[in-house]
Amino acid sequence: MLHPSVRALLAAEATRLAELQAQLARPDIAREGGRLKALLVESGALERRVRRFGELQRLERTAEESRALAASEGAGELHELALAEAKQCDAQAEALGEELQGELLARHAFSDRNIILEVRAGTGGDEASLFAADLVRMYRRFAERRGLRFEEIAASRSDVGGFREYVASIEGEAVFDQLRFESGVHRVQRVPTTEAQGRIHTSTATVAVLPEPEEVEVDVNEGDLRIDTYRAGGPGGQAVNKTSSAIRITHLPSGLVVICQDERSQSRNRSKALRTLRSRLFELQQQKSRDERASDRREQIGTGERSEKIRTYNFPQDRVTDHRIKESFHHLQTLLDGELGEVITACKRHELKQRLASLERRGALDGTPANEHDRAPSATDPDD
Repeated sequence: MLHPSVRALLAAEATRLAELQAQLARPDIAREGGRLKALLVESGALERRVRRFGELQRLERTAEESRALAASEGAGELHELALAEAKQCDAQAEALGEELQGELLARHAFSDRNIILEVRAGTGGDEASLFAADLVRMYRRFAERRGLRFEEIAASRSDVGGFREYVASIEGEAVFDQLRFESGVHRVQRVPTTEAQGRIHTSTATVAVLPEPEEVEVDVNEGDLRIDTYRAGGPGGQAVNKTSSAIRITHLPSGLVVICQDERSQSRNRSKALRTLRSRLFELQQQKSRDERASDRREQIGTGERSEKIRTYNFPQDRVTDHRIKESFHHLQTLLDGELGEVITACKRHELKQRLASLERRGALDGTPANEHDRAPSATDPDD
């Protein structure tokens, strides 16, 4: 049975689609390139679901009409046929309603966006940087398995071959929707290769999954930027070191700093750095909006302290535990090789269950659009 609040959300989407179509029909809209693109993207995202909601309403009307016919005095031999049609329409409507409900509640506003992925070593020194490198490889392998495009933007390497910080872009179908649950503090428990006594160490790394904004959503004023160029670090003698190709962009109003030195071309490094900056500014905007809307919204990632963990990778027990959903997964090495499907599915299942429970408690809309929810299940803090 379609929840009344979900029905209201679908009706609101139908109204919004009609508004978008009216704007797209304006003769002068073609001259507004950025606005036109934004309207087309939004209407495209709504069109299929609104069409299916219309089909659901048609099935419900047909079922009611058939029941009314069966109950009428002159139904005669049509009585059984009308009841059969009502039963069939009810079954189809219920299946379609469940499908729409699951899709709407589990969907995020930026589900279809490409992302900027940021991984940083947290507590644990060299071992934390090695763990950060393991996570980078995991996401790279995940992208390869799913046919996504993974491109390094910037990397700060540690002396032991790990990453102090790593930034990449991942492009493809519904990337944000696939990886949004990865944001937060990841904890590892294992014996480091440098540990002579065989003791288990605990280290952390933080992951941020930032949706790439449309250009119309983030207006970056060139006057607000300080752009510095310098020679990139790395092995000597390579062309990348012989020219001032590395870029450091400082966004003066926010204090955000982005560095990119991965490419030999200064213009390509600048372009990559601006993409990263836009995503970080967009995240700041979204965080501000969430904070204004509800005081219990939490930051996407914390300080990197062990107590803030969302997931633990326990090597001695060959186990990965997601503390938000209180589920454990074995075959740790398989997961680190990019096989994250089971974990993603479990997180989405948990999220849908929470949202339905929330709707049942509220019994009505609270003014928050369904696709503006938190990016991951709420974290709990059980120890494993």
